[in-house]
Amino acid sequence: MHLNELIGCEEVNQMNKQEFVQKVGWVFEHSPWVASVAWENIPFESRETLLQTMIDIVQNAGESKQLRLLRAHPDLGTRLQMSEISEKEQAGVGLDQLSKKEYEEFVSLNKMYVNKYKFPFIMAVKGQSKESILAAMKQRVHNSFEEEYNIALNEVYKIAGFRLNDIFRE
Repeated sequence: MHLNELIGCEEVNQMNKQEFVQKVGWVFEHSPWVASVAWENIPFESRETLLQTMIDIVQNAGESKQLRLLRAHPDLGTRLQMSEISEKEQAGVGLDQLSKKEYEEFVSLNKMYVNKYKFPFIMAVKGQSKESILAAMKQRVHNSFEEEYNIALNEVYKIAGFRLNDIFRE
């Protein structure tokens, strides 16, 4: 999917399942199954209807699939392999230009977070800064599992919304 190929609902509603998954399957990180299930609900009235349908699918997917979705996300601020879109999103807030000290702090907090919750720290980085992300990590690492699980899912939904906004022309 090329970000410069904008689409509208009329086109989405005429896509076969394979085309649909190819065009929007990437908005949930490495989880095209969300789009595959969403396609069964065509037609969509709007981008917002599509997003809400996809969110509902994840919310009803059960903990096992939700955890796989959370674990598909890269660690923020680390140099691990990630999807091209995640790289661009992180670079957009300066996470690709961390000092050695900042990088070590992100790695340390990510490790602490993953050890506690068994999934990576997830935050929709659009509109954030490396400082606000670091502050959120420091605060959220003290949440209960249930609190953080719900926050992480909501951040995934924000990310998907931003990504859909980037490809829809209306």
